[in-house]
Amino acid sequence: MPDERKLREHKHLSWLGRHLHDPNLWHLTRRSVSRAFAVGLFCAFLPIPAQMVVAAVMAVFFRSNLPISVGLVWLTNPLTMPPIFYGAYLVGDFILGNPAGNIEFELSMSWLSESLSLIWWPLLFGSIICGVVFGALAFFGINQFWVWHVNRSWKRRKEKSRDMRLK
Repeated sequence: MPDERKLREHKHLSWLGRHLHDPNLWHLTRRSVSRAFAVGLFCAFLPIPAQMVVAAVMAVFFRSNLPISVGLVWLTNPLTMPPIFYGAYLVGDFILGNPAGNIEFELSMSWLSESLSLIWWPLLFGSIICGVVFGALAFFGINQFWVWHVNRSWKRRKEKSRDMRLK
């Protein structure tokens, strides 16, 4: 983990002030990790450059674990971007009621520059919808998994303590 003193004195991070020193940004708690999954997955679906910067700012704003929030953005990497964004485009196209299949996809910069005016709204809308849905599912899923894991650990600890007393 980064040294808190160095972060506080860093010239490019000083504008964040005390917000950067919130313990939720650096500690692993149920709430900060659940929020981090929501923030990270939401930002992973955003079809924009600098997703990591958006995730970091949102992590500070929502007081989620910063390294997890930023790290989850890498779910959309050069290998996974095409299928994820194509799926998000299809979701946006379906929700907006546009007929799917009227655009032929080609993996090239010329196609992207020519077709961007046709696909940007369904892509952005579908990406936001997918980001909200997967972020919410991750938030509640991690939250419930954490509670289940802690309860299971306490139960095992009680059983072990009881077994030790019986011996």
